[in-house]
Amino acid sequence: TGLRVISVDYALAPSAKWSEITSEVVSVIKALKNQGYSLDNIAMYGDSAGGGLVASSVLKMRDEGIGVPAAIALWSPWTDVSVDGDTYSTLKDADPFVPESMLKNMGGAYANVTDQKIPYVSPVYGNFTDGYSPTLIQVGTKEILLSDAVRLYQALDQADIPVKLDIYEGMPHVFQTTLYKTPESSLAILKTSEFLKEFLNH
Repeated sequence: TGLRVISVDYALAPSAKWSEITSEVVSVIKALKNQGYSLDNIAMYGDSAGGGLVASSVLKMRDEGIGVPAAIALWSPWTDVSVDGDTYSTLKDADPFVPESMLKNMGGAYANVTDQKIPYVSPVYGNFTDGYSPTLIQVGTKEILLSDAVRLYQALDQADIPVKLDIYEGMPHVFQTTLYKTPESSLAILKTSEFLKEFLNH
């Protein structure tokens, strides 16, 4: 993208749960604002569990009155920690990287079962009618998290949030890096860069 990148060194499950982790991400944005940076000049990106973390942290930012970044980009985001989407079943044998059993264990480490459908844990259950960042969601057709991407897209679209669902035929989880320099990866990275620059206020 040619943009300056700040990588957030947040705590990891199981040593921390979702509330602490999302608060750490939000604290970085607060610190940037306190240093004089405008949210119009900030975009956020995450892939896989990090994609879900970005999406849920932006909900938390909005609800705490901080505001939302100019845009977010999510690669293969895990947006339903309760593992409730159709493709957890229909594509469980197609995804070479993410076994369903691993997701259930990871979800339990991140959030107690009773918390897993809270929007700050699983943003697919969020209410987006109060506003949200323009969002790019990229996903492959051979990954177990396909339904997470589609369901988040539908929730954002129904709330009239600018959102783009960018699906790649035959691609697995986070193919942009796992299959780096393939035609699909190169195109996806280019489109991510273009999307972010479209909404950032230079």
